[in-house]
Amino acid sequence: MLQLSPAPAWGRRLWGACARVAALASLTATVVVAPIGASAQAPDLSTPATPSEAADTPATRQAKAFLDAATSGDQARFLKFVADNAAGARIPMDVWRRVGAIFANLRLHAVLSATPTKAEMLVYDGVFETWLGLWITVEDHPPYGITDLGSREAKRPADVAAPPKLAPPELAAATKAKAGALVAADAFSGAILIARGGKPIFVAPFGLADRAAKTPVTLATQFRFGSMGKMFTAVAIVQLAEAGRIDLKAPIGRYLADYPNAEIASKVTIENLLTHTGGTGDIFGPEFTAHRETLRDAKDYVALFGSRAPEFPPGTKRAYSNYGFMLLGRIVEVVSGMTYDDYLARRIFAPARMTATGMRPESDRLPGRAVGYTRSEGGWKDAADTLPWRGTPAGGGYSTVGDMLAFANALQGGRVLSAAGLQKLATGGITGPDGTFFRYDFTDETPEGRRFWGHGGGAPGMNGMLMIFPESRYTVVVFANRDPPVAQALANYIADRLP
Repeated sequence: MLQLSPAPAWGRRLWGACARVAALASLTATVVVAPIGASAQAPDLSTPATPSEAADTPATRQAKAFLDAATSGDQARFLKFVADNAAGARIPMDVWRRVGAIFANLRLHAVLSATPTKAEMLVYDGVFETWLGLWITVEDHPPYGITDLGSREAKRPADVAAPPKLAPPELAAATKAKAGALVAADAFSGAILIARGGKPIFVAPFGLADRAAKTPVTLATQFRFGSMGKMFTAVAIVQLAEAGRIDLKAPIGRYLADYPNAEIASKVTIENLLTHTGGTGDIFGPEFTAHRETLRDAKDYVALFGSRAPEFPPGTKRAYSNYGFMLLGRIVEVVSGMTYDDYLARRIFAPARMTATGMRPESDRLPGRAVGYTRSEGGWKDAADTLPWRGTPAGGGYSTVGDMLAFANALQGGRVLSAAGLQKLATGGITGPDGTFFRYDFTDETPEGRRFWGHGGGAPGMNGMLMIFPESRYTVVVFANRDPPVAQALANYIADRLP
């Protein structure tokens, strides 16, 4: 989900490596932009739904004006609009520049609901052929300035035909054509792999790994994977639980005896961290920016953020927490007696035969690691000045599409977890006081409700997605050295067409 909120929350919500960063892909407008490489099956939305008179509120009028500016093709116009109408959201202009570029290919399908201060709309992204729900809130008095907005993936409406299911040769051809069109539009560079039964049926590199040196992406190119690294942390925790060294229901203070905040130490369980229900907060914001180059391992993050109290009673709701996974990584270190990197190398990467995956610092020269590019006022720029020092238990390492398939195969082949351990990881979770079941952060579902194992990740200059569909035995991996949501949107495009 994309959510833009008053600073400093914008940083952690927009670029906090959320699994569903693909929601950034769209938010629409009445100005129709011709889709890039749209397939013949794309729905005909040339005549958007007409909002009812009841939906004509200050919020819907402001939302349409916002989207009209975003999709006008004139970024100066869009930036002037947000400067004049969205100052209350307190979102930095460099973030708006990225947002404007992402919002440029959208179409309004319908107004779902409206009040004077909030409008929700269903929109369609013609580039990635995906549906999203957009919401926007405004002040309750003139000039009704925008105070917040966000989007989430949405189901295809019932009156629009589903994309066709494609056999492997047709799926490969469609994927190649879609990715190629995005490369031609300078909207994608990266690598894609589709496997069936553990064996690739399509794998290809696209675009440039280094724009300045004109170095092409290859299948050996290492891409930063953002929050996809949370998969490795979750596997490590379940491995230690299987070995009887961790009780998933125990409070974290049992393993982090000197944890600074007593309430978190005594009330937040390991399962709370695995499900993002601990109220442990995030890491991105002014403190991270100020200490970015000195935050070098999990204990550094605990030293900086460990005194914070929980943001809500643990177990009562879910709020995505990168810091929670930092705590899990620190627990792995304390319990195993190894550094986090050494644990992954010995217990996950080696048995999975992953030879190109790691967490080494950005200061280490890795010839195969792609340069990450983020949108700026002058176009694409190197995103190095936004990166953490190194990969962490919350994400940020690097890998290849081939290594991610090796990880998927090792999971399903019993080489990193037993069958019971994998079942626990895939189905485990906790039930909240209101009966809501919160799953471990290892499974998700496509907008159409197709459940998979895996994770996405994204931040400036990096985006990736791994989807493992155990029933159909398909695996989808997409990496990009570009801003979200391009890799995750391409993964969804493929998933929608899987048999």
